[in-house]
Amino acid sequence: MTAGQADALQRLWPKWGLDIDGGRVIDLAELFGNTGPVVLEIGFGMGEATAQMAAADPGTNILAVDVHTPGQGNLLNLADRDGLTNVRVANGDAIILLREMLAPDALDGLRVYFPDPWPKKRHHKRRLIQPEFLSLAATRLKPGAILHCATDWEPYAEQMLEVLTAHPDFENTRADGGFAPRPEFRPLTRFEGQGLDKGHVVNDLLFRRVPHVPSAQPPADV
Repeated sequence: MTAGQADALQRLWPKWGLDIDGGRVIDLAELFGNTGPVVLEIGFGMGEATAQMAAADPGTNILAVDVHTPGQGNLLNLADRDGLTNVRVANGDAIILLREMLAPDALDGLRVYFPDPWPKKRHHKRRLIQPEFLSLAATRLKPGAILHCATDWEPYAEQMLEVLTAHPDFENTRADGGFAPRPEFRPLTRFEGQGLDKGHVVNDLLFRRVPHVPSAQPPADV
């Protein structure tokens, strides 16, 4: 961790940081100081892309979760430097955050960019994008909210597409049922650029949270 990152953590964590402890349900309007839409980003690396997206869309709040301490300090430093008041940084397990600290329909979007692909077959069960995770995420996303995933690991991209397509709570925003081009709001990250230089193919997936449809009631006896 650099001195600047450590300083940002010390100065700004009390104001912009959140420890994920599962002890309470967060009031997001209180956390951000406004009632604007909130997007959860899981895994932000060093935070450069997060800061760019926050600067480009100041009306959207970003709750960014990661366990990488230097990245947390770097994102806080970037937010402070650029005057970004719509970023909050959370430390801990995103599953606990979703399950125990967010209310139903609390989120206007969810971003999962370049998660660990766990390339070895015996580790595939550790991948984040699984049916159980999607079921949990769906309960916290408002109807119509977008789940946006991106990966440069093609086998993982294919699994993401398969799992998301099969899940009843999500529908592909692409009419052809495939991958989406990188949207303009997602910046090209340094990590992504390095992958592209190596010939990696980056795939984006944008799926919409399907509204709940009430189950049909059986007809009353005549």
